[in-house]
Amino acid sequence: MEKDSTSKDLFSNLPKEILGHIVSFLPNEIAMETILISTRWRDLWNESIVRYGTKQDITNVVCKFLTSFEELDPLKHPRKLQFHFDEESVLLATIANNSKLLLDFSPWKKELIENIQMHYELQFKLNNQKKISYQSFTSNFLVKTLYLKSIIYLTSEVASSIISNLDHLENLVIISCNGLECLSIDSNFELHKLTILDCLQLKKLHLKTSKLKSFKYQGLMPLIFPEFHFNLSDAMLDFRLGPSCIDIKTKDFDATLLTIKNSQVLTLCRWTFEELILPSISPPYGCFNFYKLRELYWIDSFNKDEYCMDALFSFLKLCPSLEQLFVTIDDRSYSSRRSNACLMQATKCTKLEHIKLIKFMGFTNRKDEISLAKCLINLIKRNIPKINTSDGSCLDVEFMQ
Repeated sequence: MEKDSTSKDLFSNLPKEILGHIVSFLPNEIAMETILISTRWRDLWNESIVRYGTKQDITNVVCKFLTSFEELDPLKHPRKLQFHFDEESVLLATIANNSKLLLDFSPWKKELIENIQMHYELQFKLNNQKKISYQSFTSNFLVKTLYLKSIIYLTSEVASSIISNLDHLENLVIISCNGLECLSIDSNFELHKLTILDCLQLKKLHLKTSKLKSFKYQGLMPLIFPEFHFNLSDAMLDFRLGPSCIDIKTKDFDATLLTIKNSQVLTLCRWTFEELILPSISPPYGCFNFYKLRELYWIDSFNKDEYCMDALFSFLKLCPSLEQLFVTIDDRSYSSRRSNACLMQATKCTKLEHIKLIKFMGFTNRKDEISLAKCLINLIKRNIPKINTSDGSCLDVEFMQ
């Protein structure tokens, strides 16, 4: 039966309170899909609480925002907050599904550029701080994942104050914090995942953590100090921009190397292997392998318009359990200052027995992909894996043989 074009959307015309009651019976994932029904539904989800005050009020305002939110009735109290402070800045807070909170300190006015450039330190203490005198953060909504974006010098103390009150935080993501030079994270209990992206002034990272399982970093490589031993299962060390300090030495990376030794998923740059890992594991220092590594994301570059495979092949010989290999070429990637003449002799020859997929990304020349594929096949002991090229097509392995 064809719908009457003059009929009205009765649900969308219901009062906000009734719509919220209806949504409260839906699972979170399905409830969010109501945003696709009409502009009215979309506006309900996008409604924001707007508040004004000073920087000193931020912690209290965020506390009230969290304690007021009802996860089972998400339209009763908006999940978005705009807090304007000091006449020039704004904090955007958003509650998302699966116990996520985003705090975005992005400035609105260009006059704050000078403050953005001021260098500062951050110390985050989770789970072991005495509660401050503000209203308790205890509520039915527990923040397990926190995104912190665009913290600057002016808001660094506020960010530390907020995070120290989140007792159940398991996943911390820090994005684009200009001026951040030193970061210390102290968590003895529940923090399992840490991601740091595009904090390009960061020079020192102190990790007082004991339960960390996932660490993802993208930007200039800082000096990393893991105070406790922990085994990462997923490590992304995307240091393609190079080191933050020119005097970083092999010994400065040794503690980090131990944390990634048992990783199942690893992102690594060629220069990091050549400069910081290989000197530590080469004879006479004994045998070293990444026995548990299943997925490798290798970031490489061309030297003098020619792709050198030696570093990649040397690393692959340390990965007897590897199942998937992703090779990315980025011409902007930092190049090692070391000679790689002895790379192939530095590692014991190991055949890859479990490789199922090889994917190339960023190659501009099909000949380079074919050449690399042929050499990789010689390292594979059993069935030849599927090989995808940068343009999305598959290489005909039988033809190459």
